[in-house]
Amino acid sequence: MTAALAAFASCKSPAPKETAGTPLYSNHKPYTRWWWFSSEIDKKDVRDQLIWLKDHEFGGVEIAWVYPMFLKTDTPHPDFLSPEWSEPVIYAKKVADSLGLGCDYTYGTLWPFSDVNLPEGDQTRTYSDSVEVARRPLTWDHPKEARILNHLDREAFGRYARKMNEGLGEAYNGSKSGIFVDSWEVETDYLWTPGFGERFKEQHGYDIEPYMKDRTLKDKSNEDVLYDYMKTMSGYVLDEFYIPFTENARANGGFSRAQCGGAPTDLLTAFTVVDIPETEAILYEPCFSKIAASAATLASKDAVTSETFTCMYGWTGLRYKNGHGQSPHQGREQIADLKLVCDALFATGTNQIIWHGFAFNKVGRLDNWFYTTCQVSTRDEDNLSGEELTRFNRYMTTVSDYMRTGRNYSDVAVYIPMEDAWMGGPYPKEVTDKMAWALGEYEMRYIRTPESLKGRQPLWVNGHFLSSAEYSQEGLRCGDALFQSLYIDVDHMDYSSLKSILRLAGQGLPVCVAKRPVEPGKVKHADYDSLLDQLMALSTVSAERSVIPGKPLVEGTDIPDFWCREDGGTMYLFFANPLASTISYPLEYCYAFSDKGSKRVVKVNHHGRSDEVTLDFSPMESILLKADKDGVKKIDLGYSPTRLRED
Repeated sequence: MTAALAAFASCKSPAPKETAGTPLYSNHKPYTRWWWFSSEIDKKDVRDQLIWLKDHEFGGVEIAWVYPMFLKTDTPHPDFLSPEWSEPVIYAKKVADSLGLGCDYTYGTLWPFSDVNLPEGDQTRTYSDSVEVARRPLTWDHPKEARILNHLDREAFGRYARKMNEGLGEAYNGSKSGIFVDSWEVETDYLWTPGFGERFKEQHGYDIEPYMKDRTLKDKSNEDVLYDYMKTMSGYVLDEFYIPFTENARANGGFSRAQCGGAPTDLLTAFTVVDIPETEAILYEPCFSKIAASAATLASKDAVTSETFTCMYGWTGLRYKNGHGQSPHQGREQIADLKLVCDALFATGTNQIIWHGFAFNKVGRLDNWFYTTCQVSTRDEDNLSGEELTRFNRYMTTVSDYMRTGRNYSDVAVYIPMEDAWMGGPYPKEVTDKMAWALGEYEMRYIRTPESLKGRQPLWVNGHFLSSAEYSQEGLRCGDALFQSLYIDVDHMDYSSLKSILRLAGQGLPVCVAKRPVEPGKVKHADYDSLLDQLMALSTVSAERSVIPGKPLVEGTDIPDFWCREDGGTMYLFFANPLASTISYPLEYCYAFSDKGSKRVVKVNHHGRSDEVTLDFSPMESILLKADKDGVKKIDLGYSPTRLRED
């Protein structure tokens, strides 16, 4: 069992056999989410589409079961999880195995997890216990309405999982399948579950319910109370959902893949307790990927995946165009734009792309489409098809191959500002006007490691991992990662984290504390300030960055976003095209073609030498370097996107 999982494992169920060290997604080709619209699924179509995907350099699929196209209420379909439903799923897994493709499963119909026959009491709730928050009107069994599962109750999850496992049954056989949960789309505003009040009082020594009853929890004057609420909630989310979700996947011969984004929890730790941490872009900024990549480094996880290209050019509702619900520019997406997004992800730690996505259709037809997707299509007249799609997939595979070689490099750990995020409250109006589903600072959608540390490829750490970290002559051993120093620039720091950092600094760890933090939470510790004074008095601690030892890996002005993997005596550095750092949601159509090329001169400090390198970016090009004892060489990635048909 990994250290992170062991720390949070509940005595309610034994931990299944660990999968750490097992190569998951050894095939580095892009996967795609495969939308199965509620209908009768023809096996010939299943086989034809899988062959088409293999021929176009995909590495696998994630089957996602959704509503009937156009929300028709009379579309013939087998009941969800029935034997008739299972038959084509099992067939798809067998065909995928025969073709050398992976086959994963979204663990339900749409998301969050829900069930049209969910037992009473197993549904999610807020403090007011409104039935509205548990409603899920769109499912495979539309127009039947489902109720959303209580994600804070592992027993409720267990009952849900038993039904899912029975339905999937033989589909678990053969190669390992990833069991997938999407980003947290459960109501978080005053989220509640039976027993929460009692656990909160036991942990914090006061009653949370008055703040829930009068809905003052999120008032600015109660930010310390909000922190305590989030701290208790975080434990629920980890222990009652992500840990049993991973345990269940492993117990059935699979592995867990999860987008922890949006969950009201310790995100960095959550990403370490699942087998494959997954980010999302560009509904989450590419910088968010570094949380998942840091988690992968701390817990020795090889793959960091990303749901990619969702709502690239903006969002339209499902019922847009009389229920047709197509994304902007669907069918005329520009691969050059998509390349900017995946390059931005590669430069922030993602190393495998999951397309969003591919609708179930007869090959050569387009009867179905998903309303938020840059849609891969078997029709030659669509842009995401044919040879251009194949060339792009090969490019992403090539970069993924290099970004999965060895281990992530870093020499400085950065304390993640989780306490600040938990106290931050809702996002400001200028954020929510642009992205309605961006709810609060606890999501950490926009956090970035300090620009001044970019050349060191800083990674996030948190109090959980620092509590068991040790410092010696080789450096700071934090989880499975090794750092040479710690950087802190937060307004608030938990008492337990302060004690851990004081211990490590006393062992000789160089620590930069950019500003003096204060303790979060309603009940304060009397010795907090004196411990902080002790920390700042140590010779290895300073408010100046000069306390950080050694030269950065990369030096220069306006360094492009980059990622480095270290494999024995060789380093691979991927520098994203500078334009990639400017993308945001929604992306302007044909934005990539505004790039006219650029140059950056950097110094790469490696293997006891310093090499000056000119990064000469052709339009839309990203650059891969190989650095070893003999110097630095450019690796030709052999791909340049072309301008495709436009709207």
